[in-house]
Amino acid sequence: MIFNSFINKVWLSSPTMHGEELKYVQEAYNTNWMSTVGENINTIEALIADYVGCNYAVALSAGTASLHLCAKLAGEKLYGIPKAGTGALSGRRVFCSDVTFSATVNPMVYEGAEIVFIDSEYDTWNMDPVALEKAFEIYPDTRLVVLVNLYGVPGKIDEIKAICKKHNALLIEDAAESLGATYKGVQTGCFGDYNAISFNGNKIITGSSGGMFLTNSKEDAEKVRKWSTQSRENAPWYQHEEVGYNYRMSNVIAGIVRGQIPYLNEHIAQKKAIYERYKEGFKGLPVSMNPFDSANSEPNYWLSCLIIDKDAMCRQVRSSSDALYISEAGKSCPTEILNVLAEHNAEGRPIWKPMHSQPIYRMNDFITVSGSGRGRTNAYIAGDFSDAATDIFTRGLCLPSDNKMTADEQDAIIEMIRSCFE
Repeated sequence: MIFNSFINKVWLSSPTMHGEELKYVQEAYNTNWMSTVGENINTIEALIADYVGCNYAVALSAGTASLHLCAKLAGEKLYGIPKAGTGALSGRRVFCSDVTFSATVNPMVYEGAEIVFIDSEYDTWNMDPVALEKAFEIYPDTRLVVLVNLYGVPGKIDEIKAICKKHNALLIEDAAESLGATYKGVQTGCFGDYNAISFNGNKIITGSSGGMFLTNSKEDAEKVRKWSTQSRENAPWYQHEEVGYNYRMSNVIAGIVRGQIPYLNEHIAQKKAIYERYKEGFKGLPVSMNPFDSANSEPNYWLSCLIIDKDAMCRQVRSSSDALYISEAGKSCPTEILNVLAEHNAEGRPIWKPMHSQPIYRMNDFITVSGSGRGRTNAYIAGDFSDAATDIFTRGLCLPSDNKMTADEQDAIIEMIRSCFE
């Protein structure tokens, strides 16, 4: 089947701007508050804390910066203030979601942690509570878990929290992708002992960059504010008694976020409509959309994804940088679909490659429901794996989910994907 390429590229998820952002950026310019203090910062901290339902929000330069300070807080709470030159988690194991972006994991490594990756489950594609319990059986001295709400879908939060409580472990909630999603009526970003969100350029609302630390603890919020401004002491000169970081958000970036916040619910509704249109359009195909627990959670639908049925996968092999497939009637694979989309000027992406198979982390322990393994191969052939994370990565892909995509453009994408199975 022949399709016309899109004249304007259809993006995975690009910023959606409304014009109101310029008013607050201009305000920062006019008042000369161009640094890391100002009314925009104060306002968005109050607005996000109110929206999410936590007591305190601290605006930072990135979601990664927030996760780093989450790691630092957790390490010092669990193990005390470290010796100079060492991280707060030095030599300590941390359990992390396996299917995620590296920004979840790297901040734990900044603080010296040894990462143990936990397999995914198929109900939400997030951390598997059964595998997490198995991890505690293997490493009972572990005291920190990092949970990701993948693609805006809340994980099995109650089960994860119950396991953490049972083993006296703290929980970091990486809600970078899930701002506006709820679990049992409560906003994500509230469930961890320490919580992080992101305003990166492709998120549900954006500041082009930026993130936030969310907490109910005044003491933790004050620590993060101090650490994020180079740990300056309350003195008339620059005095420092501990290591600090240049992590505060710019008042200019905060102006963009301030102009985006009123549109958060609108963006979520648009993303949901995209998800539902894909779901309807794929009826009859051997595929399913990225799942969520509809009885307990409402995603923010940040990215629409699909996974191909096992018996509808054509042969596909991936190395650490390349992918090949063999076309087969009635079957397809993520590589074929992504190639077809790219040929017609639409952006899709593979599912996050599991952290346990990343070259930098491939020797780290990886826990599944059946035990642990390390040093797994980076070449995956469809059907030749035993863990859920690799299976989801191998059979899944992220679809164009830009909320500026027209219905006609999305219909054309659906037909392109359907053609891959002919």
